[in-house]
Amino acid sequence: MDAIMEVLSRGIEQLFGRPNGPVTFRLVVMPTVVSIIAIRAGVRDAREGRPTFLWTFFFNPSERRQLLRSGWKDVGRIIIVALVLDTVYQLIVFRAFYIVQAVIVAFVCAVLPYILFRGPTNLLVRNFYRKQAETFDTSTDSQKEYMNSRSEVEDHDDK
Repeated sequence: MDAIMEVLSRGIEQLFGRPNGPVTFRLVVMPTVVSIIAIRAGVRDAREGRPTFLWTFFFNPSERRQLLRSGWKDVGRIIIVALVLDTVYQLIVFRAFYIVQAVIVAFVCAVLPYILFRGPTNLLVRNFYRKQAETFDTSTDSQKEYMNSRSEVEDHDDK
């Protein structure tokens, strides 16, 4: 039991010590790039009228495979880069490789930002398009009323 606690303690200490070591740029660059990719995917989802990413993933099993394919297409390379960079970091700093830590770092740097940004972007863009459509519908109604009133005035002037 003491060995397990020691491994967990060391793992947590090593994970939280990463922002101070070499290759630190990966902790900023990767989440930023993934966030941009997720925002683009959320906008694409909104334009195509799809529901939010997580909601669909959890509550619509028939769409899961397509969502996983789409997500992997968007973030797959970045996950691989995250794993490679973390492996390099571990070999430089610890002179060892801990696969669980590499997976955790890849998840936090690549998968988590994607999940956190894709769905809310979809909702925001969909609401924006809905409001624009309502404004457009209102303005066309106003234009129709204006044109009808103009034709009534012209008809009255002709008499």
